[in-house]
Amino acid sequence: MKTHDKSTPHNNDLRIVRIGTRSSPLALWQAEFIRDQLIQEHPGLRVDLIRISTAGDRDRNSPLAEVGGQGLFTKEIQRALLDHEVDIAVHSLKDLPTAQPDGLTLGAIPAREQVADALISPKYKSINQLPLGAKVGTSSLRRKAQLLNLRPDLIVVPIRGNVETRLHKAIDGQMDAVVLACAGLNRLGFDQKITEVLAPPVFLPAVGQGALGLECRSTDMEICQILKPLNHLHTRASVIAERHLLRLLEGGCMIPLSAWGREAQDGHLTLAGRIFSIDGQTMIEAESRGQWDAPEALGQNLAELLLKQGAAEILRTSPTGG
Repeated sequence: MKTHDKSTPHNNDLRIVRIGTRSSPLALWQAEFIRDQLIQEHPGLRVDLIRISTAGDRDRNSPLAEVGGQGLFTKEIQRALLDHEVDIAVHSLKDLPTAQPDGLTLGAIPAREQVADALISPKYKSINQLPLGAKVGTSSLRRKAQLLNLRPDLIVVPIRGNVETRLHKAIDGQMDAVVLACAGLNRLGFDQKITEVLAPPVFLPAVGQGALGLECRSTDMEICQILKPLNHLHTRASVIAERHLLRLLEGGCMIPLSAWGREAQDGHLTLAGRIFSIDGQTMIEAESRGQWDAPEALGQNLAELLLKQGAAEILRTSPTGG
């Protein structure tokens, strides 16, 4: 059905809204959750899910750092948006590159799920209890660096696949442990499998972790209005600050950077960031406070603080080109 870009509908039941999503169980859960939220906010609205295969779905074996994480799970869905094949894209925000294509915008960022990571191990109760040389599975450079910063003896093994596939690497004994995001485990009902919550300030999350990004065409005022009730202002400001920090530091490559934007006790928007060497043995960290209506300025301030401490040297030595 043709998209109406100039006006907000008076009768939502005249419009079919198409959500583009990956086909993994977690992606479908997220798309169905947003569909239900939209229908609740706009009774009579029809919402269809359109499954789209991405490069990251087709190549489930190569380490993320080798195939390039930039847009690996998002480019095809963004292309479908630009081609008017779908009206909304539901992304795990940590998968969405900070540089958006011309013509697309984040129409809404709903309230964030838990930001922490999770250790899953059938035998050991914590990172500290893992034996010397234990095998821990993750394809995230950020998780690898933080694990090695805490435990240099660990052998970090790249793993790919959906949440359940990676979970079973530990449950079936192929690894001593795996590290996954708490948010995905919570959403899929696997939270009881969590052995240890790796939470801030000890273990900082990925940029945007636990948040969803609802992307749409910037000219589609109808969809922008439909998405507006789902937007959570504090979550949006927090992750925009994180994403701006990453945009200023990454230079188009994957880097072991963690960031955590949240409300401080005094009510200010606060952003903490850490950059690691790949082996985890060098870490630079800083924290800054700013205003809720200026998250980009906060991200820029923190980037400058990290660069003053030597972050540029770590970025230059990154094997992924950053």
